Amino acid sequence: MIRFGVIGTNWITESFIDGAREVEDFSLTAVYSRTEETAMKFAEKHDIPFTFTDLNSMASSQEIDAVYIASPNSLHSEQSILLMNKGKHVICEKPIASNSAELKVMIEVAKKNKVVLMEAMKTTLLPNFNAIKENLHKLGKVRRYVASFCQYSSRYDAYKQGTVLNAFNPAFSNGALMDIGIYCVYPLVVLFGEPDSVKANGIMLDSGVDGQGSVLLNYRDMEAAVMYSKITNSYTPSEIQGENGSIIIDKISTPTNIQIRYKDGTTEDITQEQKSKSMYYEAKEFMELIKNGELESTVNSYENSMITAAILDETRKQIGLTFPADRKE
Repeated sequence: MIRFGVIGTNWITESFIDGAREVEDFSLTAVYSRTEETAMKFAEKHDIPFTFTDLNSMASSQEIDAVYIASPNSLHSEQSILLMNKGKHVICEKPIASNSAELKVMIEVAKKNKVVLMEAMKTTLLPNFNAIKENLHKLGKVRRYVASFCQYSSRYDAYKQGTVLNAFNPAFSNGALMDIGIYCVYPLVVLFGEPDSVKANGIMLDSGVDGQGSVLLNYRDMEAAVMYSKITNSYTPSEIQGENGSIIIDKISTPTNIQIRYKDGTTEDITQEQKSKSMYYEAKEFMELIKNGELESTVNSYENSMITAAILDETRKQIGLTFPADRKE
């Protein structure tokens, strides 16, 4: 059994638990929260035997082998480093760090302690993303990648009424790019690697974070266009265009319907069946690395996470989005 602790008691943690419980040898043994009341309530709901309100105590616990981190983005680096220095494997929600400088240190600590560190980017580990990779050659020369993820935030109404929740607070390294724009960028990096150039535009909110934005990324023989928003909805699918046809992706963050439309007018359905609990696959990948004595995912790899972090850094620089965490560099 791999004994897990979780940091964070929100819906995303519950989604991870639901998915991970379908993986063989998963055992949920601990939860951390800043308050005892919240920790106890979450533990009771999910049948968790140990609760912690002190992170050092959790990191030193002999009841935990690995930790899933779903705290605010600004805390990812500090918490991961503390846990890894105590020999704990870490799977950390996206974005794995506030910036690439933080991530570089995290990777160094993971290597030093010989523990697994993996970014919890679910998209790139789903069966339908594998279908995209395996069928990409059918498009011939790829010329354009277009990814759109625009989802009106339930917290934006509160923001407009004057209440700035975490999602729109730069102190927590948040905003549209970090929250959902990354879902467009990370798959691009896994498929096509590091771009030659990045050009970004964004709509900044008064709180100091971006509400929406777009990024143009150039490669030698192709270009990519990324659009994301937390203040509007979009119903446009994402697409990879090649000289022989295009792959149409229903939802870039969690693809469930994938079609190839060829230039001769024919269509091929390449959709793969996958579990409804989409976070099962990232939990499975992470646990298999631990069980096999491997220290790094070949998909959500250090390199792919670093390239993605660098793109996010450059995008933020161009649109004027800064975080307190950037001043620690």
